[in-house]
Amino acid sequence: MAQIQQPEPAKENKPYAEPLTKEIDLVQRDPKKINEDVVQVDFEDVIAEPDSIHSFDGVWKASSTTFTVTKYWCYRVLSAILGLPLALIWGFLFACLSFCHIWAVVPCVKSYLMEVQCLGQFYAVCVHTFCDPIFEAVGKALSGIRVALRKEV
Repeated sequence: MAQIQQPEPAKENKPYAEPLTKEIDLVQRDPKKINEDVVQVDFEDVIAEPDSIHSFDGVWKASSTTFTVTKYWCYRVLSAILGLPLALIWGFLFACLSFCHIWAVVPCVKSYLMEVQCLGQFYAVCVHTFCDPIFEAVGKALSGIRVALRKEV
């Protein structure tokens, strides 16, 4: 008895995932390492006492704690106050840049390249028509010249 093969289920074409539904990683917030070398400033990177002079140990520890806590909370407060407005501004800016690039820059560059290609072909025809015969004639006229270098002592 012949077996009837069932057709494979059609692979579902998944639509493009919208960036709005992208998962946000709350632990690794710089996965592309764009701010790795820029803003990692610790107390030791800013304030350092040479071996020849030291403040009191308690003052040094308190200064380090004050610096770290102030930096931490100042960043959080500024992020809370200005984070959303700046995200809105940056989102708008990059949307405008994307729009200009997609709808203006790329079409202009493509149009320019098409025009330049046409002009380039015209230029090539002119060079081959007018310059090549002159260069060939000059080359043939000068091809009989022989240069000999002799060193006399």
